[in-house]
Amino acid sequence: MAHLQASSSRSAMSGRSLLSDPRTTASVARSAMPRKPQVSRRLQVSATFQETLVPPSSSNGVLHPGLVSNRPVLEVPNWEQQYKRFTNPSVGKSTGALSRLRVFSGTSNPGLSAEVAHYLGMELGKIKIKRFADGETYVQVQESIRGCDVFLIQPSCPPVNDHLMELLVMIDACKRASARSITAVIPYYGYARADRKTQGRESIAAKLTANLITEAGADRVLAMDLHSGQCVGYFDIPVDHVYGETVILDYLASKRIATGELVVVSPDVGGVAPARAFAKK
Repeated sequence: MAHLQASSSRSAMSGRSLLSDPRTTASVARSAMPRKPQVSRRLQVSATFQETLVPPSSSNGVLHPGLVSNRPVLEVPNWEQQYKRFTNPSVGKSTGALSRLRVFSGTSNPGLSAEVAHYLGMELGKIKIKRFADGETYVQVQESIRGCDVFLIQPSCPPVNDHLMELLVMIDACKRASARSITAVIPYYGYARADRKTQGRESIAAKLTANLITEAGADRVLAMDLHSGQCVGYFDIPVDHVYGETVILDYLASKRIATGELVVVSPDVGGVAPARAFAKK
């Protein structure tokens, strides 16, 4: 019995000594304090990014969500666009696709190219084209088109050979500038009438021209009112063949000319079928 009393008195004394120890008191106080919730590093980074992009206050003086009061906010260039992309990923997709579009003009018809660019709401790309004293063509693209969709507007109107060669050099320059795709826009396709052989030992120059454009590096061709539909088959790349008869029909309708006074004439045998189809409309 005396042994039990002695042991209990020793344990009480040791407990009192532990409680009187300042280190024990500090550890107990720390354990009693409420712990802060653990936040993952990813959430901390995203919160910091949001705090950086959110403006200090709106026009009515109300703080934006995610902004910490009494804390300076960094001035980030173009924070509005970045914040919209951060909060709404769908914003900026269409503008991004448009930003990859580039339209360049050759020297054959710069007025037409300017009207096309104006209709699209954009400016023509910067390109340098010059000719040396011996007639050679020099082309340099003066802006970055890496990963862009490039459209080259160059009708092969007279002088056909010069403008056709210029188009080939433009395609090669864009290809070497790492363009993602190159579309040759040819409203007037030279050599289109040489699409078949009428006599022996003749050249089919329409096929030769198609091969030159393809081998130069074009990925697509946009042509208008080709002499015959078989010219589309001469290309080994996709061809978008558009027709301008709808525009002419609207123009003739605006003139209010009696149908009995209109005559449609074909310039040669190859244009008889398109002329007959146009006359029926």
